Amino acid sequence: MAAIFDVSDYIVVKLREGGVFLNVLKLHKLMYYVQAWHLAFGRGRLFDGRFQAWVHGPVSRELYDRYRDTKSMYSTVDITDVSPLFTPTRLNDAERAHIDAVLEVYAVFTGDQLEEMTHRETPWLAARVNVPASARSETPISEETMRSFYAQRLNTGNAAAGA
Repeated sequence: MAAIFDVSDYIVVKLREGGVFLNVLKLHKLMYYVQAWHLAFGRGRLFDGRFQAWVHGPVSRELYDRYRDTKSMYSTVDITDVSPLFTPTRLNDAERAHIDAVLEVYAVFTGDQLEEMTHRETPWLAARVNVPASARSETPISEETMRSFYAQRLNTGNAAAGA
């Protein structure tokens, strides 16, 4: 299993070297979709770490804690935020290929657009079923719900292409 920060650092490097804007909000959503599609394809979890159903959509507590003292959800994430020990080879070929496929589909969207997308999808909605729209919540998003929701999208042809 990949380390959560290796996956997030890979995303940061890949997008920023490609000239794609990235903020903390967008990084959380991309990490969520990377994990969700890995589950949907029956590969289990790509990385250790759960997502919570926050007001702004799925958020990884571990990733939030990494940036909480220096950044807000709308702060830019750049190469300088990557661990100096990170190298893409910390992830194997299959892990990088999966992440790349998800980024191919989702990286074109802004963090706000990705947030809106997650707000219309069952995993986040189910975790917030009894939570008022603007209320703080740390309710975990069920990985089984993530797996089944996105796997169903695979079966209907409404999947992240090539993920």
